[in-house]
This record gives sequence, C-alpha cells and structure tokens, in this order.
Amino acid sequence: MKQRLLFIFILISGFVYSQDLVYTPISPFFGGTTFNYQQIMASAAAQNDFTEEEEVRSVTTDLENFTNSLNNRLLSSLSQSLFQQQLGDTNLTVGTYNFGDLVVEITPGTNGLNVSILNVTTGEQTQITIPNGN
Repeated sequence: MKQRLLFIFILISGFVYSQDLVYTPISPFFGGTTFNYQQIMASAAAQNDFTEEEEVRSVTTDLENFTNSLNNRLLSSLSQSLFQQQLGDTNLTVGTYNFGDLVVEITPGTNGLNVSILNVTTGEQTQITIPNGN
C-alpha cells in the first residue's frame, strides 16, 4: 500500500508545476513605479502644514534715495575731516591713533603699510594693507 501511494505521488508530482508569485505594488509609496511621482508630490503638498511668509520689500522713493545719498556724503566728509585733523595733510605715518572707541594702529610691513583697526567695545578687528608704490 505504501509503495502504491509513493508511486502515485511521484506520478502526480511530475504533472504539477509551480510558479513564482511576484507582488508589485501600484503605489510608489510602497516600491511601485517611480513614474507616479505626481502622486507623491500631491500627497506631500496635502500634508504640508508649513506656510512660507511673504517677504515685504519696501520700495524706496527718489526722495528717500536722495536723503540716503546725502547722509552718506556727509558722513564721508566728516570722517575725512577727522582723519585730516588727527593725521594732518601728509601721508599716513606710523603710530597708534584713537578715534573714540576705535584704535587705529599703522605699522610698516613687507608689502606696504598695515592698518589695524580695533573696536575696543565690541572686540571687532579689521586689518588693511596699503601697498607701497614699488
């Protein structure tokens, strides 16, 4: 009896075929085709709670532009007169100069004059090299 069952099982197994079942999802969220990117973007846009604040740009009028230009010229003239009072009409000379909270130190260097400007209240420092005429 066992031999008959074994024979029938072997005989039937020769006629039975198997196949691989492959599941391909339709949704791109789960590995589907990437050509459905519009669906991803629409879903992301629907879930986006962030609203971008609009930047308000102020348009300056001609009168405001003129006023700003005039202020810049007056400040430039004032700073030029302060430098002339402190340094004189001659070229920059080596030394240390104080302008309120600013300390200006002029030292000779290999490439020309080195001008170091230090704001003693904030600690900000700027260095400028004025090349020599060689």
